Amino acid sequence: MIATLLLPPGEFLSEQALADVVGLGRTPIREALQRLAREGLVTILPRRGVLVAPVDAGEQLLVVEVRRELERLIARSAAERSTDSQRASFAAIADGMDRAGRANDALEFLRLDRELNLLMLDAAHNAFAARAMQLLAGLSRRYWYQNHRDAADLPLCARLHATQARAVAAGDSAAASAATDALMDYVAAFTKAAQP
Repeated sequence: MIATLLLPPGEFLSEQALADVVGLGRTPIREALQRLAREGLVTILPRRGVLVAPVDAGEQLLVVEVRRELERLIARSAAERSTDSQRASFAAIADGMDRAGRANDALEFLRLDRELNLLMLDAAHNAFAARAMQLLAGLSRRYWYQNHRDAADLPLCARLHATQARAVAAGDSAAASAATDALMDYVAAFTKAAQP
């Protein structure tokens, strides 16, 4: 809900209201909010509620700087360590990305992007990189979703993701690293273009 702006930046939330909306008790809501606070997506204000964190382009450029190094490591590792089944999944995601790009389908792209990210983390077999990347993923996804209509070239972005996924599927770590650099170049350009 935060990543897709159903809960927009600057909105105050209460545990009870969220529990009512999602149909869960307050304890799992509280735990989820604490995790979101660690990820920088909300700020917990004692006795006042929870504030959905603002989106800041300058901070997002710093996120991209860290993501570039992590994503390169993860893609290279996934290309080297993925199983045959995972390689088939990478190829299927690449095909889905191509379809989402041709259809300019932002929601399908977001779904596939998340699926690709999770598969990359699993295939890389590096729990430390996975934990670091999980802290950045929500921030990046929300920034993209907030700005994609004005600044994104969805067909190009989808093609870059598909190229990365195909390189990993082929087990080519050098190509996966190069494809990741091209993707992160696009992400950095998009982030700058989306600045007010």
